[in-house]
Order: sequence, then structure tokens, then C-alpha cells
Amino acid sequence: MADPWQNAMDHAVAVARKAGEVVCDALRGDRAVMTKSSVVDLVTQTDQKVEQLIIQSVKEKFPTHRFIGEESVAAGEPCVLSDSPTWIIDPIDGTTNFVHAFPFVAISIGFAINKQVEFGVVFSCVEDKMFTARRGKGAFCNGEPLQVSRQEAVEQAMVATEFGSDRDADVVDKIFQSLRNILCLPVHGVRGAGSAAINMCLVASGCVEAYYEIGIHVWDVAAASLIVSEAGGVLMDVEGGDVDLMSRRIIAANSKTITERLVKAIVPFSLPRDDATPPKKS
Repeated sequence: MADPWQNAMDHAVAVARKAGEVVCDALRGDRAVMTKSSVVDLVTQTDQKVEQLIIQSVKEKFPTHRFIGEESVAAGEPCVLSDSPTWIIDPIDGTTNFVHAFPFVAISIGFAINKQVEFGVVFSCVEDKMFTARRGKGAFCNGEPLQVSRQEAVEQAMVATEFGSDRDADVVDKIFQSLRNILCLPVHGVRGAGSAAINMCLVASGCVEAYYEIGIHVWDVAAASLIVSEAGGVLMDVEGGDVDLMSRRIIAANSKTITERLVKAIVPFSLPRDDATPPKKS
């Protein structure tokens, strides 16, 4: 039986590659920077340009589909994941990296039906790495199959995380307490690419055993969550239990064993959910 969403996935790959060309071109020139929720929550004209490129391209081919886009939500659009076919888009995951020409930026496109991600595309455009996954059909990088690490000992694990854009002192204290707890498990090391999507693809690739973060958004992790799962990985909330992509909290790891060790080490806290975003005022 033919895959009913293969055409959509092929389009996602094609538009991600086109968006990557725009991003790489912009990296060679001036990058005008604006801010959103704080002085460290950055956005550029390229973020906005790329999101519109993706949405317009998809609308032309799939006019009834819905969208959740980082910059659209920032502009006041509601963040609602319904049962309808929905494209979840981060035009530049790693905007701060992009601003500083730090070479880890990605275009992230997830596609969900009935609130379940059916395919994910993450294009690390500077590296020219196209990560893809289709539910039940595996995960790939540039066409080569991905498999998570088989390392079960947390003491021999590499862990990825990020510090986010919240500079509230209490939040920062909890972030560093978690970091201290994890370093003292101990683990081999802690790294961060500056992009949630790329960090999760590193888990899927077997380069790191786990990634965790509190403060990410659904558009950061939707596509990569399926890439991790299809590579044999595990997704969990930072307090255990099933991950909720709208909760802004996630652990993505190679195994349940390492995930459970991280759950015990992480100091949990909650932030406003993505689906609590108020709709745009008329």
C-alpha cells in the first residue's frame, strides 16, 4: 500500500533544502538582529523570510493543512496542535548560532496528524546533513540509516543540553543544579550544539547518549523527536512518564536505563506551555 504522506515528506525535504540555501547565503552577509521575549531571545529577518518561504510553498501544494511556526506564534498566532494535518516549523533552530555564524543551524519541519508526528525533517544546512524519519520506517542522515548508541552505562555517556534564553535567577540556578548533578553521576562530558534539533539528531546518530532541556518549544523538537524514536531512542518527560511536546520539557536518550538516571538527576521546573499561547487579537 502506498504511503499517503510520502508526497508531503518529499516536499518537506525539498523545501528544507531550499530554505537551507537561503540561510547559508545569509550567513555570508549582514544579519540584522531583533529580540522577542528578552534581549537574549533573538530573531532575524532570515528567520521570518524562511518561515514564510516554507509556509507559502506548503500552502500551494496542501492548501487545507495547518501550521505551527515559531515566528508566526511570536507574532501572535495561536499554537494549537489539532487532529488536522499540521506542519510544525522552526525556520532556523539555533538563531543565536546563526547570529554569531556559529556553524550549527537547522531547518526543522515536523508533520503531525491526530497530534502524532508522522514524519520529521531536520536539515543541518552548514554541515549539509539531511536528517529524516517516517513513522515505522526508520531514521536516516543523507540516506544512511541511523542507530542510537548502545552504551548503557551513564558513567560512559556523553550528554547534551542547552541553557535556553530565560535569565531569571531561580531558573538559572535550577539549570546549573541539574548540570552539576549530571556531571557528578558522573558522565564522560556535557556538550551542546546550540540547537535542540541538532542535539537530538546527535542522539539519533549515536554521537551522544542523551539530550535534555527545559524551556524548548514544540517547533524545536517535533521533527527530531521522531528521528530519535525511529533510530531506536527513548523520549521521556524530565520527571518520568510520557513526553508531551507542548510541555517545553524533554529527555531524548538512547535507552530507558540512561533516561531514568537523568530523571533522578534533573531538577524539574515548569514554564508556560506552548498551547497556552493566547490567540492573536483582532
